[in-house]
Amino acid sequence: MLSNSLIELDRAHLVHPVASYRGHERLGVRVLKSAKGATVTDMSGHQMIDGFAGLWCVNAGYGHESIVEAAAKQMRELPYATGYFSLGSEAAIRLASELADRAPGDLTHIYFTLGGSDAVDSTVRFIRYYYHSLGTPQKDQFISLEQGYHGSSTVGAGLTALPIFHAGFGLPFDWQHKIPSHYAYRNPVGTDPQAIIASSVAALRAKIEEIGAERVAAFYVEPIQGSGGVLVPPKGWLKAMHEVCKEYDVLLVADEVITGFGRTGPLFACSEDDVVPDFMTTAKGLTSGYVPMGAVFMSDRVYNVIADGAGAAAIGHGYTYSAHPVSAAVGLEVLRLYENGLLENGIKAGARLMAGLHSLADHPLVGDVRGRGMLAAIELVTDKQKKTPLPAAADPSRRIFDRAWDNGLVIRAFGNGVLGYAPPLCCTESEIDAIIERTRMALDQTLEDPDVRAAMA
Repeated sequence: MLSNSLIELDRAHLVHPVASYRGHERLGVRVLKSAKGATVTDMSGHQMIDGFAGLWCVNAGYGHESIVEAAAKQMRELPYATGYFSLGSEAAIRLASELADRAPGDLTHIYFTLGGSDAVDSTVRFIRYYYHSLGTPQKDQFISLEQGYHGSSTVGAGLTALPIFHAGFGLPFDWQHKIPSHYAYRNPVGTDPQAIIASSVAALRAKIEEIGAERVAAFYVEPIQGSGGVLVPPKGWLKAMHEVCKEYDVLLVADEVITGFGRTGPLFACSEDDVVPDFMTTAKGLTSGYVPMGAVFMSDRVYNVIADGAGAAAIGHGYTYSAHPVSAAVGLEVLRLYENGLLENGIKAGARLMAGLHSLADHPLVGDVRGRGMLAAIELVTDKQKKTPLPAAADPSRRIFDRAWDNGLVIRAFGNGVLGYAPPLCCTESEIDAIIERTRMALDQTLEDPDVRAAMA
């Protein structure tokens, strides 16, 4: 059987990301065969609504022929062009220009990468160069948020503040510092928005002063923390943190790899708080996951300092596939689709998604519902008053994922019992309603899990 052969080949040769290698060998792979719109189909013919858009990335949905044609046309005409030696391609130049036109404020300089992780790494290098150019190389300390995610590269994984990305890797580095998340559902100061903002502002101030403002280079933040459990800050939180950064001459890096390109409603989430960061990183929705690409948006001020600091010398940072013409051609077509109905549909679908998830709040296991637009989560507990997480014995990341899968739904099931949602922006009303109904089915099945019932007894 073809499917069995593929399972064995996968088990023997393909190393999967963020997986227990032995656990994966034991369980085997689920092979996806095709997809259209918001629906994916596996090798057995089982169809599911992809409530997570691949890995928060297929924002436009699957199967857009115009995207396929844009890639094929570019491949036929010019499949590769280096950006070295002052060379380039029309697609990359036009994409940079279109992105700059739509970016917040003066983020008008675009450096293309292969994805989000190397976009974050690139910002670290640019920031170091920036301060060397200013004659303050001692500003070499970086701050990020607990439960934040900034990639899985060697440097980015240290800025990431999730234990699994540190264990066994000797991370974080001693120049990478953390402050507590705004995590409203479990914040020690309670759920009052102003108290949360004040607490975070105080924590950032204290960390900068502990390190020394003359040493702190940058503060990294996601407008909504994705892999930490879809943690949504109070309105005004990002702006307040930006004000602290400006006060202490610390650069703000907005990591919009997940939130960018309509995921929360507008093209870029930081615009909702009227924030113009010094750097902004994007990927995922930039090409809707059809081909790899990321981008660093750099402010005019930062760009000019780096350019003037280098003078006639080359700045030694580059990737073979930076500004790849095929990825750029895809990015241009995806951007056109966003602005020709997908962003508008995503706003309507997002409102329906949030309303539907809130309708599950009365379920015995639902402790919290949070989100913005087409980025959401529900957090499961065994005791609503005490906010007791699901027991580890219930193995939420595997068992709840399996239940949802069997019900015809793909979601992100975190190990702590948080269920993450990031459906394609193309979802219809009936598909959003199906996501809610299939989630309710999975919750009812989880309520019958012996390990969950034992914890609730």
